[in-house]
Amino acid sequence: MKVGEKGQITIPKRIRERHGLQKNTEVEVIDGESGILIRKRTRGVHPIERMYGSIELKYANSVDEYIEEIRGR
Repeated sequence: MKVGEKGQITIPKRIRERHGLQKNTEVEVIDGESGILIRKRTRGVHPIERMYGSIELKYANSVDEYIEEIRGR
């Protein structure tokens, strides 16, 4: 594979199909110590947002209740 005049490369068809890279799919290029990594950009929920819904918030509606409990009252 060669880099073209404008810095473009062609990702082989078998790799595009394997990873679901279609026209207008966004990718990110990551500069690493041993070379570059081209990764499909996923637009999803941020990992923190995914965890938020799975954590039981005992005092979600009352900070005062939480403070009272941690103070032992």
